Amino acid sequence: MTPRAILLMGPTASGKTALSLALARRYPIEIVSVDSALVYRDMNIGTAKPSRAELAACPHHLIDVIDPTDAYSAAQFVTDANRLVAEISARGKLPLLAGGTMLYYKALREGLSDLPQADPQLRAELEAQAASVGWPAMHERLHALDPATAARLAPNDAQRIQRALEVITLSGRPLSELHGAGREAAAPYPMLPLSLQIDDRAWLHERIALRFRLMLEAGFVDEVAALRVKYSALDLQMPSMRCVGYRQAWEYLDGQYDADVFFEKGVAATRQLAKRQLTWLRSMDSVALDCRAGDLTALACREIDRWLDTGKN
Repeated sequence: MTPRAILLMGPTASGKTALSLALARRYPIEIVSVDSALVYRDMNIGTAKPSRAELAACPHHLIDVIDPTDAYSAAQFVTDANRLVAEISARGKLPLLAGGTMLYYKALREGLSDLPQADPQLRAELEAQAASVGWPAMHERLHALDPATAARLAPNDAQRIQRALEVITLSGRPLSELHGAGREAAAPYPMLPLSLQIDDRAWLHERIALRFRLMLEAGFVDEVAALRVKYSALDLQMPSMRCVGYRQAWEYLDGQYDADVFFEKGVAATRQLAKRQLTWLRSMDSVALDCRAGDLTALACREIDRWLDTGKN
């Protein structure tokens, strides 16, 4: 089979996993996760990782590939995704890249930018400044220098705020501008970008709150406590602990707030993530599907059939 891939994008709690599995019952699909949280081992509940039954129903890739103390970049994702698309296609299967990490999709579709290498001394200086004024203040500084990048980052997203300030200091150009100038070519195979979108934010917020409550009932806090024991080097500055919910659970375990405040903070962080994902989606070309549609699977299949038929001609 000629390499090609379906992309299934969407905000958190929009139903990407359910639709992916429904499509896998209709087509010879293998699923490639496009999720910066699902790469981590032992982070199952808080990432809404597919269950064992769901993983067994269809081959999945890029899930449980690194420890929470490790890091995984957009560049590594592009390398892995391109390799997997080729391997899955060689098996006569259809790759479905599904998830909510929009930066990974952008890197795959537009190519990687020629960004400056990390500068340990500059990073140490930025961390010292943040320790003095706080990351929200650093976010405000970034907004003055690179409003496009600041708009898609949370005020406490220390890792990405630091990197954006580092890039503009070293290169003299904002990260948003450099991201628009691809160094490496986009993926060299056809892609069908489908996106689950929603106009009714209240509906999505209700789903987010319900899912977070179900995570708590499933033992999310115990999961984070176990991570702190198993991975003794783990700390809040690592990318894994900046996944939504994990920082809040960590701080709850440290006694920084009670259970009610923890729930509110976890839900609020997830809503902010969904808002950023939807902002990304509005800037990306895709076939939009209403995630509340009762015939969602049929709508997706219609687009896929049309695309597959076009590829034959």
